[in-house]
Amino acid sequence: MSSTDLVLSSPSAATTGSSKPSKQFLTFRIGGEEYGIDILKVQEIRSYENPTRIAHAPSFVKGVVNLRGVIVPIMDLRLRLNCEAQYSSFTVVIVLNVGHRILGMVVDSVSDVLELEDDQVKPAPDIAAAIDSRFVTGLGKVGDRILILLDIQGMVTSPEFGLTE
Repeated sequence: MSSTDLVLSSPSAATTGSSKPSKQFLTFRIGGEEYGIDILKVQEIRSYENPTRIAHAPSFVKGVVNLRGVIVPIMDLRLRLNCEAQYSSFTVVIVLNVGHRILGMVVDSVSDVLELEDDQVKPAPDIAAAIDSRFVTGLGKVGDRILILLDIQGMVTSPEFGLTE
């Protein structure tokens, strides 16, 4: 991603030209896994820049950045999920608008925006994982790809996540 950042407009109802209900997801990678979040929660995508550290913040909170006059906390979702976090030219920050808060989420890379029809989303299996199963809304299947679909608002606003008390 160049120094120019991608600003996403908020799409209204997702339609494919067919009458099947669908929803759009921003897809991103953490390690070898591909995740999807509701595009309506995404404000913009920015290249990673070192944030200003905050003393005594949890280790996955990298600090804050000034985003057009708004102080935005930056959390590294990779660290929060106990994954390896290496910073490269592909590392991006997804700026989210969740629970009346703006926050940045560091991921390995952003893939694309996909539209999934309801029949392409399957229930998530109830297994032990780094992500609490309450925050996995399902598994999306697109060709050979399997996306782990997240309730990002529920995840980051839950007390268990560690951003709020």
